[in-house]
Amino acid sequence: MRGPIVLFASWALHDAEEALTFPASADYIADLTGVDVVRMTTKQSVAAIGLVGAALAAAGICGVRTRGGSRFYRSSVAGLETHVFTHLLSAAVARRYTSGVITAVPVMWPGAAYARRELASLGKPLTAADWRLGAPTMGAVALAAHILVRIDWLSLLRSRRSRPRRLRGCAASADADA
Repeated sequence: MRGPIVLFASWALHDAEEALTFPASADYIADLTGVDVVRMTTKQSVAAIGLVGAALAAAGICGVRTRGGSRFYRSSVAGLETHVFTHLLSAAVARRYTSGVITAVPVMWPGAAYARRELASLGKPLTAADWRLGAPTMGAVALAAHILVRIDWLSLLRSRRSRPRRLRGCAASADADA
């Protein structure tokens, strides 16, 4: 199966554009709506795209192992093909460049279409259920990645270390006896 590799490669090229341009698009949305939480640094953008890449790589591995039968792989193929149109729609609504729109059609769409055609040639064409799950699957992966990169993990670890530890079990009862 070459579909998972082609899908991942086209996604990686497409998301290189997104990694570099998403912070500017997020700033535009924040300025337009007044919702500052959507702002993102380039470092956060790259980290989020890395997390999505890990999920997409896992989907591809599942696709190869099941010869195209994995629900996760199939919904990822459908979700990424649908994702092309979300880029076109966002640019049309904004009436300006939005992150990822330049590579959506010439790079992402052919990669997703290749993977979809390969599934069909294996006798496992995408079903209506795959298409229904596609956008929610990839949307959930992207949303989770964006939330995870906005958490200040170091502060959480530091605050956890500075809190006094609660004793449990035998140590707690021995401490109570003292």
